[in-house]
Formats: sequence, C-alpha cells, structure tokens
Amino acid sequence: MDAELNSLVDAVRQAAADGRILRLRGGGSKDFWGQSLTGEVLDTRAYQGIVSYEPSELVVTVRCGTPLAELEAALAEKGQCLAFEPPHFGQGSANGATVGGMVAAGLSGPARATAGAVRDYVLGARFINGLGENLTFGGQVMKNVAGYDVSRLMAGSWGTLGLITEVSLKVLPLAPAEATLMIPGLAQGPALDLLHRWGGQPLPLNASTWVRDTTAQPVADVLFVRLRGAVAAVQSAIGKMSADATALGAQVQQMAEAAQDWRASGEQTLPFFDAPSPDACLWRLSVPQTTPVLDLPYATYIEWQGAQRWLWAPASAAMTLRALAQKVGGHATLFRASAAHAAADKAVGVNTPLEPVQQRIQQQLQKQFDPKGVFATGRLHPL
Repeated sequence: MDAELNSLVDAVRQAAADGRILRLRGGGSKDFWGQSLTGEVLDTRAYQGIVSYEPSELVVTVRCGTPLAELEAALAEKGQCLAFEPPHFGQGSANGATVGGMVAAGLSGPARATAGAVRDYVLGARFINGLGENLTFGGQVMKNVAGYDVSRLMAGSWGTLGLITEVSLKVLPLAPAEATLMIPGLAQGPALDLLHRWGGQPLPLNASTWVRDTTAQPVADVLFVRLRGAVAAVQSAIGKMSADATALGAQVQQMAEAAQDWRASGEQTLPFFDAPSPDACLWRLSVPQTTPVLDLPYATYIEWQGAQRWLWAPASAAMTLRALAQKVGGHATLFRASAAHAAADKAVGVNTPLEPVQQRIQQQLQKQFDPKGVFATGRLHPL
C-alpha cells in the first residue's frame, strides 16, 4: 500500500479511536456548500495520479486527490471527455477541484439531462469506511457491477459515508459535431413548450438554457439549445429546429462564443450568478422537466430542459420554495447562502428535510459505513 494511502487509513483509524470527526477535503472548491463545515480537515490531495487509462475501453481509474483539470486534459489528448461536464468552481486556482471531490459532490453540468449524472459513469470505487477499512466495490466494466451498487452510492454523499480513495469512470468520445441555437425574445412559458416539443423528437439535444438577460437593453429573454452528435445529425437538426423557430429569429451562435458561454453556465460565472443583494441566497429547484412556469416573484435561470431552475431569494422564502417544488414532485436546495449572514441562512436547512422513512434509511446507511461517526459532519442535514 502506498505511503499516502497508508497515511489516510491511519488518520481515519486514529480519529475513530479518539472519537474525533473528520471533514474530507480536496481542493476546497465546494466549501461554500452544505449545512456545516465541522470537523478536522483531512486533506486528500497527496494521494493523486491516474492509475490506469484505456482509451479503447473508455475507462479511466483515478486517485481521489488528482486535480480534475489534470484528468480532463489527459482525456482530451485522446479525444475523450467526462460527458456529464462536472463543474470546477475554482479552476485555475490553488484550490481547484479534485476527482474525489467531483464524485463526492455529485454535481453535473449543462449536459446532465441527456448525458446523465456523475453516478451514471461510476463503474467502481475504493474507499475507506469509518473503521479505517480500505474497501473495494464495483469494477472497471459495467458487467462487474453486481449486488448492491455501493460505488455509485458514494456519488453525492459529500464525504459522509467514507473517504473515496480511487474511482473508475466511464468516459466518452468527444462529439464529432456541435452547434448552439440561440432564440431571443422567447418568454419562459413558450421556451419550455418548445423544449418539450423538441425533446419528443429524434434530435441530438445535449443541453439547454433559458435566461432573462438583465444586462441587455432592453431586458431580453433568450433560449439557448446545444446540439451534439454526428455531423449529419447536427446539421439536419439545425435546419429543422431553425424552421420551427424561424418567426422567433433563431440563429446559430459562433462556436467559440458558445463554448465560452456553456462553460460559464456550468461554472456559475455568468452575470445571473452574481448575487443581486447581500442577503440573497442562490436556490436550486430540481423538478420534473415538464413542470410549467412556477409562480415565483424571482428571476429564474433554467437548465436541463426545464428540470433545474436557479433563482435568487432570501432564506426566509425557504418554506414557500420547498412547498412549491414538492407540489410538482421536486425539491429545493439552498445552494449558496448569502454573503451577509450565511450561518443564519443555513438554519432553514440546506436540503429539504427528509421524510421519516428516508431519514431512517440514511441514518442506517451512515451507521453501517461509519459506526463511530468519524464522518458525521452534518453537512447534508443538521445533526
């Protein structure tokens, strides 16, 4: 066993023996998220490197502390990528995202609705549980995933079940062709209707975004749709979709500009993601794609063909937002607390409170993986 891995195992075992809580941390690019950041920091970045990469098999195995940017660069050299477009939230800084943090956070980018989520690409994982045991689940091919799919359970666990040390991921070739269709002046309702109509057709839809651009004069509503796939399929779709939206002034966006905008969307660096006031919180509403326009007095940014809706609202709006989201079969998450009083904002709960049955399942899972509470930071829900 490598010295770096030994060090992580020893740290967990010692914490279990001492009754201490550890907070797992890679680059810290997502420290803004979560109910709390309690516990002693256990830095995972020393344990890094690409263990194996078989481009012909579309699989890569990586250690937890590997910078996400390093993995993406290695894949790009072979014309491949992580199709779910994980956000970095700090790319280019000393606190850049790591592969372990990417899986633990389980966050996906603009292509999530069509390409799938992080967990859909996890083939296998090694992790250290709360007793300091180094466990292996899954494999490097889909057929090896049998029984309880524990490796995928780690995706989105935010370090509350164990320390991911190594993960095997399915990768995909870069699409041969890509184009972005921009449709200005389309209100939210008609934009959602158009997306749902296109979604029912054999079109190479990859991502979509609707936003009210308040930086434009006059203020403008704009729908962006990204197509990816075979050259012939993308060209055919451009013609069909442009014809559908001819009266709306549809136009194909320049490739370089479009790529920059999609990247900014995933990294939340677009103007919409600048807080409108010091007490505003960024809320994420996860709802069914077919959900109509929600009756809310807040500006909204819509992704994933209608399934992900961002808005800025005070923490005091928590009950209203959650009730509305639950009514349509979704949930609301306090994604970023306000700059003015973050701790007070999180008192409303970052995540929607669990139903009793769900809460019991989660507690039992944590007890099985972490019986001594080494990873009980309370990051998902209040302790």
